[in-house]
Amino acid sequence: MEIKIVRSGREEVQSYTVDFENVTLLTVLNHVKTKIDPTLTYSHGCRSGVCGSCAVRVNGREVLMCEYKPSEGDLIEPIRNAPVIRDLVVDASFVERFNQTANGWSEKPHEGPVSEEEANRIVTQSDCILCASCYSACPVYAVNPDFIGPFALTRVWRYVNDVREESSGAKIAAVQTNGIWDCTLCGECVPVCPQHIAPKQDITMLRMKSAMMGYSDPNAAAAFGGGLDFGSPMF
Repeated sequence: MEIKIVRSGREEVQSYTVDFENVTLLTVLNHVKTKIDPTLTYSHGCRSGVCGSCAVRVNGREVLMCEYKPSEGDLIEPIRNAPVIRDLVVDASFVERFNQTANGWSEKPHEGPVSEEEANRIVTQSDCILCASCYSACPVYAVNPDFIGPFALTRVWRYVNDVREESSGAKIAAVQTNGIWDCTLCGECVPVCPQHIAPKQDITMLRMKSAMMGYSDPNAAAAFGGGLDFGSPMF
């Protein structure tokens, strides 16, 4: 089959013909690099869908190379909304930057027993592998490059929803600007998550929590001339 790869910083498309069937895209690219074109550059790590480093776009949809099985004519390109270093490798420093902005880690946890029900609240969000597929699929970055992003907001909800976390108020405060209210709730992030996390739902829950703490959507208030509290999560 023939596959096409966007190279040289999105400026060039190169085709490769390989004799493979029912194998992963990572296997195909490893063959291309070792047998056909050693200049091809891409990133991978665990080969098990855990590290998240091999995220790319295939035919306009985000996938992990170690899980996706390619077909005839597939077009592979780097993830969007990030500077391309070379070929399929992008500068992923935004992950650390947005997590830092959102306080997406545990702060001041208290020790104590946790019930099974309480533990189950954060199981799904704890599975985020920071592959940035949701970041790539998000349309908000076309108008706001400072948007904290679905992956970081999912991590915030994971800790806000953890009964052991004592600093949830600070985390809610950290996502009011360029955060939960800037999301369009389009849901483009949901189908591309390899861990089956729904950032749209997590952001909606953060909006509800924010409203309970007295925050409101500044964009909605501005649309009505300012001074109005239209902070409900469904508005």
